[in-house]
Amino acid sequence: MLTRKQYELLIFIDNRLRDSGISPSFDEMRDALGLKSKSGIHRLITGLEERGFIRRLAHRARALEVLKLPENLDQPTAGGQVQSPPKQEFAPNVIKGQFKIPGTAVDQNAEAVHLPLYGKIAAGTPIEALRDSDRGVDVPASILGSGEHYALEVEGDSMIEAGIFDGDTVLIRRSDIAENGSIVVAMVDDSEVTLKRFRRKGQSIALEPANAAYKTRICGPDQVKVQGQLVGLMRTY
Repeated sequence: MLTRKQYELLIFIDNRLRDSGISPSFDEMRDALGLKSKSGIHRLITGLEERGFIRRLAHRARALEVLKLPENLDQPTAGGQVQSPPKQEFAPNVIKGQFKIPGTAVDQNAEAVHLPLYGKIAAGTPIEALRDSDRGVDVPASILGSGEHYALEVEGDSMIEAGIFDGDTVLIRRSDIAENGSIVVAMVDDSEVTLKRFRRKGQSIALEPANAAYKTRICGPDQVKVQGQLVGLMRTY
């Protein structure tokens, strides 16, 4: 799943490659999406690359290759026109964990689900997760799947290369296990909660940022408790 802008950019690139065989320039991408600067395009390209939808070809200017398209995509439009994405506009990346606060079970027959918003989680230096049961967010039920879910606000920039930015709202499925390489909500030393990529290395656990400006945090197996799996995010432009 992709954000709306990521979806629009992916379809624009794919249509242009089908039409002319040449990747569009950053200026053309910026104009097609109605953005003010090319830096926004760079972030979208990075997000698509992180999710495995495109690949930048080495030693070739403007060279992009589309590796896959969203599963629910209709046939692409002709002439390089941007096709609107489906209603669910969130970008699920896999993570696993369990948060020791109540979530909301999903009714698959409902069009939307109201999830409790439990405060902020650090995508940077770990901070304590705040429980704020008076707030909530409405999300399409179709993107959540089974299980109990809740939402957290992202604070920090350590996961920007995975397409997760400061101010985003992440949607979490409760779980207490994690596969290597998944992005998790993790509690460290029973006090700090952070959003990082999880890797088990021998008897140690690495909590990896997706930003070269931050260092990987190495912890003992008893220091880290996985609390939730990221299944989507919401962003306000």
